[in-house]
Amino acid sequence: MEIIGLNNVSYYYKSYNDDGSVGSAIGVEGVTLSVEEGAFVALVGHNGCGKSTLAKLLNGLLIPKSGTVTVNGLGTADKDNLFDIRKSVGMVFQNPDNQMVASIVEEDVAFGPENLGVPQKEIVQRVAEALEAVGMSEYAKRSPHRLSGGQKQRIAIAGALAIRPKVLVLDESTAMLDPLGRKEVLDVAHKLNAQGMTVILITHFMEEVLDCDTVVVMNAGHVVRTGTPDEIFDDVRLLDDVGLKPPRTVQLARKLKDAGFDVNEHERSAHDLGGDVCRNLAK
Repeated sequence: MEIIGLNNVSYYYKSYNDDGSVGSAIGVEGVTLSVEEGAFVALVGHNGCGKSTLAKLLNGLLIPKSGTVTVNGLGTADKDNLFDIRKSVGMVFQNPDNQMVASIVEEDVAFGPENLGVPQKEIVQRVAEALEAVGMSEYAKRSPHRLSGGQKQRIAIAGALAIRPKVLVLDESTAMLDPLGRKEVLDVAHKLNAQGMTVILITHFMEEVLDCDTVVVMNAGHVVRTGTPDEIFDDVRLLDDVGLKPPRTVQLARKLKDAGFDVNEHERSAHDLGGDVCRNLAK
């Protein structure tokens, strides 16, 4: 069942020409996209391709200039729907420090449900459940500003979970993290997806899309290709055109295959590739 639908959606930003006249710049243009409930979808593309604009259109932070965006059948263009839509779509952005609003972790996670008017007893329960879901229960009484980047993003995810959304949108949420922090956030995202939550991951790290259901490739505000990870990685010309490269494991597998090794180009890890190479050498 479709949970988010975009039909011929366009959004333009105001721009200024050299002569001082006002023009417009494409945010996204002519985008049609359907996200099924329970899916794990990755939006990829280089900086400025429209990924973050699209993310903000998904919960009414931006309203399309043309076309329609619907969440659970509710159109974002109707202001009366925005409260319900924003409860349904939780957002986690790039910089974790910009998302912290309290000096104690549990108070930060409670911020969303408090603003929704949730009763205090239920807020306490939601905070505990959200922190447990991201593996941060032991940090409930800590200051978020003393945590690592990956831990801060997990707290930000907990804050989104506390409003009980149906969809979690991670807008470049791993971009400012080290490899360990990125792994922590992605592990949480996949765990939540396995439990039935719809996840939309916006990234330019192709390694992060290996285990997604669907990859949506964007360029210059347009969706240029949608497919499984393997289908996207196989389209070398497309990736070259949009300035992206397959994950390193896929690149390595292709080089090994070209060198005569019988390996699977779509292995998900270096460990799997190593096993293939060892089996070849043992023959």
